[in-house]
Amino acid sequence: MNFRILEMFGTKRRTFKRHLVEAVGAGILLLVFCEYIIYYVVLVRCGWPSLDAQKVDLTIAVPKADERPVKAMFIADTHLLGFRKGHWFDKLRREWQMYRTFQTAMVLHKPDVVFVLGDVFDEGLWCGSSEFETYVKRFNSLFAVPQNTYIYIVAGNHDMGFHYSITPYLNQRFMNAMRSPSVKRVTIRGNHFVLVNSMAMEGDGCFLCRPAEVALNKIAKHLKCARGIGECNMQKSIKRYSRPVLLQHYPMYRESDSLCSEPDEAPEEIKDIKFRERWECLSREASEQLLDILNPRLIVDGHTHHGCRKRHREDILEVTIPSFSWRNKNNPSFLMGVFIPNNYALSKCYMPEESIVISIYIFGGFFIVIYLLIKSKQRMNRHNFLKLH
Repeated sequence: MNFRILEMFGTKRRTFKRHLVEAVGAGILLLVFCEYIIYYVVLVRCGWPSLDAQKVDLTIAVPKADERPVKAMFIADTHLLGFRKGHWFDKLRREWQMYRTFQTAMVLHKPDVVFVLGDVFDEGLWCGSSEFETYVKRFNSLFAVPQNTYIYIVAGNHDMGFHYSITPYLNQRFMNAMRSPSVKRVTIRGNHFVLVNSMAMEGDGCFLCRPAEVALNKIAKHLKCARGIGECNMQKSIKRYSRPVLLQHYPMYRESDSLCSEPDEAPEEIKDIKFRERWECLSREASEQLLDILNPRLIVDGHTHHGCRKRHREDILEVTIPSFSWRNKNNPSFLMGVFIPNNYALSKCYMPEESIVISIYIFGGFFIVIYLLIKSKQRMNRHNFLKLH
């Protein structure tokens, strides 16, 4: 009889260990799905948009038949946390989410170029030199791109401060680390992307603003020269004309987000809050100046952390993209664009929603606990049955 009791106890313990191992295994699978596989499941549904032949700009020369379109990815407001704000786990969590999304997008979609539209760092304007170097290393690790992909960064107010708090040191530090001057032109297969530091658009002739204005006018002259209008007393630096794509951190002037109607638009309770010029958007004067000087075909920006679309002068589309960080947005997204000199197409790729990931964790954990309880109940019933017989 004692032998039978010991055998029952041993069987019971082995059965419990087996069920516990099964539950732990299920928990690991749940973790792997929510922290790795889900990014492929969600992002594989995104795709590069197709060019619409009806939207071709007939005033621009037709590109060469064998010339591939440029595939560009746009993200904004990564806000890598520093040591002053946020909990260490919050920092770890947000960086892992952005890392997995970005690297999954690199694997699945293989863009030719990535543009990061400001507020790369959350505390770039406050941190010291050693902390800033750590910031830069973390960014380069999280947002590493394949060998055949280029990445360009635009400055945001969190990277060096708003206009009146920027010092030459903060400006130069960011420019050197991220290879990001106040104004930069990037030309890829006849498509011109003009990157602008929004804080340099104050128009007050400061150390930051005056050189930016000169650089913008120089780019405008090169574009006119390539187009065959205006004075062309310099060597052509632009071989082929196309209307540029303007990339910056601040949105162009608008009164508020009330006109926005995107799935990732601002919440209703803040949509009607008026924007302050030079804080939430560029000034009206700076916006008109950029439109006059560059005559862009597309404007892409960030800063508000929410999605929006607006038309300027009938044929100029502005797209404001939301924050890339789940800390600022439950349903973040990034923009995908296909460009040829006389046409372009855009699509938005939505990332996994954090509320859905949390729900999967809750329901998955719940079913694992229920499984253990059911198996424990079955084990107890078998034990009682054997005792009675």
